[in-house]
Amino acid sequence: MSNQYGRVGLLYGGSSSEREVSLMSGEAIHQAMLNLGVDVVAIDADDNLLQSLPGYNLDLVFIALHGPGGEDGTLQGALEYLKLPYTGSGVLASALAMDKLRCKQMWQGMGLPTTDFALLHANSDWAAELQRLGGQVMVKPAAEGSSIGMSRAATPEQLQAAWTDACQYNTSVIAEPLLPGPEYTVAILDGQLLPSIRIESNAEFYDYEAKYFSDQTQYLCPSELSESREQELQTLSMQAFDSLGCRGWGRVDVMVDDQGQFQLLEVNTVPGMTSHSLVPMAAKAAGLSFDQLVASIIEGAL
Repeated sequence: MSNQYGRVGLLYGGSSSEREVSLMSGEAIHQAMLNLGVDVVAIDADDNLLQSLPGYNLDLVFIALHGPGGEDGTLQGALEYLKLPYTGSGVLASALAMDKLRCKQMWQGMGLPTTDFALLHANSDWAAELQRLGGQVMVKPAAEGSSIGMSRAATPEQLQAAWTDACQYNTSVIAEPLLPGPEYTVAILDGQLLPSIRIESNAEFYDYEAKYFSDQTQYLCPSELSESREQELQTLSMQAFDSLGCRGWGRVDVMVDDQGQFQLLEVNTVPGMTSHSLVPMAAKAAGLSFDQLVASIIEGAL
């Protein structure tokens, strides 16, 4: 098995706000590669990564870095320059998927369903924006993952406070109408759609704690949608994935609005691979073990 892939560098950890999750993903992927007999080098990505990488004599890089720096096209660009094949989406797709603002602008231009939004700034008319978006909103940094820096707002004061909080993570901050849900996620693996998952969180919303550490979050896979609704969700997810030019593997997050319509939230190009993660759960429902999932991601990059 190992000769088939050559020497694989597993990049994880890093310095983004999602480091903790990336360490957990990396640990799980590393164990799977050892089980598969892959010649793997686990590398906790630090500031000297680009200087040290050529010294490992790698044939392929498995990217398990979440968030800015690993998932936003910068690392992908560096690996292209080093002529090193890597898992997942390329430079442009990674950058677009990470930038929720431009992603939504593009989907709106293409006529794909995604909610209206406001780009917030210091001089925003908080009351007017809140009213325009339906009176209750979700505020998020435009280029973070794992729900970091996100919060709800239902008054102009809360909206301004939420914007101030989100600004710590990214200068670009957006507000979207609060959707009643439920939330669904669809994993894509080498052009194949895996069964959708319905997420039911007891938290105020599906936040960082609920995503990675809570045992109160419930996941339904299969998600109990009717056959026609599942088909609709799968088609939309593939359209979103393809619209950004994504490749290899990824995950599309979708919510239901008060009219019962699916609304695109975002595309994750390096989804979590922890014990609580969604792609391994969907893979399991499709009959793939965690090890087989990892093998499939590697094969997709070759």
